[in-house]
Amino acid sequence: MVSDSIVQVEGLSKHFGDVTAVDDLSFTVERGQVYGVLGPNGAGKSTTLRMMMGLERPSQGSVRLFGEPVTPGCAQLLRVGAIVEQACFVPHLSGMRNLRLWWEAGGADMRDADLDFALSVAGLDDAIDRKVKTYSQGMKQRLGFARALLCKPELLVLDEPTNGLDPGEIREIREMIGNLAESGATVLFSSHHLSEVEQVCSHLLVMQRGRRVTDGTVSETIGSTANRSVYLEVDDPERALTVLSGLAVVTEARRQGDGVLAELTDDAHRSDLAAALVAAGLRLETIMPTQQLEDAFLELLSRNEVAS
Repeated sequence: MVSDSIVQVEGLSKHFGDVTAVDDLSFTVERGQVYGVLGPNGAGKSTTLRMMMGLERPSQGSVRLFGEPVTPGCAQLLRVGAIVEQACFVPHLSGMRNLRLWWEAGGADMRDADLDFALSVAGLDDAIDRKVKTYSQGMKQRLGFARALLCKPELLVLDEPTNGLDPGEIREIREMIGNLAESGATVLFSSHHLSEVEQVCSHLLVMQRGRRVTDGTVSETIGSTANRSVYLEVDDPERALTVLSGLAVVTEARRQGDGVLAELTDDAHRSDLAAALVAAGLRLETIMPTQQLEDAFLELLSRNEVAS
């Protein structure tokens, strides 16, 4: 059976003298996921990605890409497009000339590059023929995306792709990542911007001081902390209130806008509510935790700080 695991990190650690940047880290990225590595500054996100790309040697542990161990310059890296740290270019040359020189520097023929797809995703239009020194920071990041996509990557690795960008540029980069995800690409990126992770990612890893705090789907992470409020949309809210009020796992149920807000006990599961509503003949359109990623993230970091 062929595994769908694109990235397998096991027991990964990195020490710089007396400083431990990454500490016994393990996680897996499956094909087709948009996987966010989330954490405060200094959490070890960039160091983890650098070890994934063979740019740093682990002190302990291993990284596998497509089932094979990562070593500097290994063949598996040819299947990966990456922007690690900042995308840099020759400023007095055009965007297109930069792309061509970068691609041909490895001895490859430009006819083998996926240029049309890379340029369509980057969306630079006529600016691709202008000198890079005329580009905004956001345009340089777009050019970095184009360069990373030339190799038709099966995995795209991005290290803080919106660092230093203004809100409009951040939105553009977020939309590009979303478009790549819709095309079926596997994307792994680090960030400390909660909103972009919440809007783009299907899965995430939360790191603090080099260690894994939690990983899983975004909805699981949001629902893993103390806030037990759930918002529901059903075809008959008043009847839903009656059903929910009779459940032992619901401490309170009330109308909120066009839906219903239910407060749950600590041992409750959203599936309990869904099953009861459907059994009562109600049509359930939406059931979701009301807590946002920011609340869950801060609570998880606080818990981890206390536990340490």
